[in-house]
Amino acid sequence: MALLNDINFKNVKGDLFGGVTAAVIALPMALAFGVASGAGAEAGLYGAVLIGLFAALFGSTPTLISEPTGPMTVVMTAVIANLIASNPENGMAMAFTVVVLAGVFQILFGWAKAGKYVTMMPYTVVSGFMSGIGIILIILQLAPFLGQATPSGGVLGTLSKLPNLFNNINILETSLAVGTFALLIFFPKNLRRFMPPQLLALILGTLLTIMFLDTDAVRKIGEIPTGLPDIRIPIFSIDQIGIMVSDAIVLAVLGTIDALLTSVIAENLTKKESDPDKELFGQGLGNIASGLFGGIPGAGATMGTVVNIQTGASSALSGITRAIVLLIVVLWLAELTAEIPLAILAGIALKVGFDIIDWSFIKRAFHVSKKAAIIMYAVIFLTVFVDLIAAVLIGVFIANMLTVERFSKMQQDSVKAIMKDSPRHPKTDSQRMYGQVLVMSLGGPLFFGVAKAISRQHAVLQQHSALIVDFTDVPTIGVSSSLAIEKLIQEDLGKGLPVCITGMGEEVKQRMKHMGILDKVGETCIFDDPDSALEKIGQSLEERATQVA
Repeated sequence: MALLNDINFKNVKGDLFGGVTAAVIALPMALAFGVASGAGAEAGLYGAVLIGLFAALFGSTPTLISEPTGPMTVVMTAVIANLIASNPENGMAMAFTVVVLAGVFQILFGWAKAGKYVTMMPYTVVSGFMSGIGIILIILQLAPFLGQATPSGGVLGTLSKLPNLFNNINILETSLAVGTFALLIFFPKNLRRFMPPQLLALILGTLLTIMFLDTDAVRKIGEIPTGLPDIRIPIFSIDQIGIMVSDAIVLAVLGTIDALLTSVIAENLTKKESDPDKELFGQGLGNIASGLFGGIPGAGATMGTVVNIQTGASSALSGITRAIVLLIVVLWLAELTAEIPLAILAGIALKVGFDIIDWSFIKRAFHVSKKAAIIMYAVIFLTVFVDLIAAVLIGVFIANMLTVERFSKMQQDSVKAIMKDSPRHPKTDSQRMYGQVLVMSLGGPLFFGVAKAISRQHAVLQQHSALIVDFTDVPTIGVSSSLAIEKLIQEDLGKGLPVCITGMGEEVKQRMKHMGILDKVGETCIFDDPDSALEKIGQSLEERATQVA
């Protein structure tokens, strides 16, 4: 296994353009997350540079962009608040020590080859966890959004102070925050590739404040020191060592989930598979470096990664370029951020909170599965009001118990089926090409652990003119696998390719119906066996060839 990531010069133009674009997007986000965490805007910049650089050099996903993220900022905010409250003199230094420890734990996770287990986490748990993180970020930004300092006490402290916050609202700052939030929502999608709305909001809001508003009534970032940051020697306290280790594990687990899920997105977009355990090594080094130099923690960032890929990047040279551009800002241009109003950063962070929430699944969770919906909402509640790690552990435990229950039932039904010795469609490989038709022949129970394999297999075999999804040997299917199948069907339908579904049992058919997949495919493309579907698709391909001729 190579130590360095895939760094090459085969696509210099695309990598440089992708890296510069990702840096432009990262700048306002890094400032916003640094301020939101309580460590200061400079801590966000240091984290963006160091995490991005080390993850790009030593990770495993070439196009992954790593930086401070909303979920990591939420946890860091609580870490800083708790440690400063218990030790005002050394609390901030101890918080950065927690970041270093989190990086060490991530490296240990990679060494223990735990990365693959994270990518198999049930979608209901991941969705609930991320939605809970989004809600926390929204609540913590309410005070800055209204022009005031964030109250102590985290989520509950902020909620208890809401009446007071609204009574003392700062109209100027709230107007800036609302304007920023509105710009991010209504900015035309076709222009986002040319001008990131976050950067535009930063520039316009700052100019508006300087030229037309009473600047003394608007709180600003203030001057950020230029030059390289000083190294922060890790500081431990015997009294707080248990809390520090616990917080570090929370950050490490959250960063692992965040990074590896984003890595899977990058894999699907680029069709390049990465090593999750090596990725954790790079992420861990990045967080260690960030903590040592006073930066906040981070992980793989979905927005930056997707933009990086869409603008032409294909190797880790893009991530290195992004880090260099941000380093130039830190060394020579940081003083230009002094006049940026804090309200604009609050508007940006609030929008990030809304984007983290999995609105799509929340809206249809009960239609997909009542049990899955209950798990998701329980994880959201535990994440927001109890504890992040407890939310994940309890969610995974419940999901696994329900899976075991369904698996036991499936085994009983399977034995009965074998005893009847009823004719079955002959078992085949998971993929088989009939001319230009890709047959996804799925066998056995499809639970959350199979979802990633379905997506990867479909991504590998992209060159096909039609798709058949065969459920003949599938007695039951989970939500995560349903969503993976829905995605591959939507991809092919979006390309105008014929898609057929065959061999559905009653349980699978009901799940597909609730998901809305049957409506997308159409009744005329649903068959009992693959041979009938092949005949139908053959006719469709022949008709298409005739029309083209």
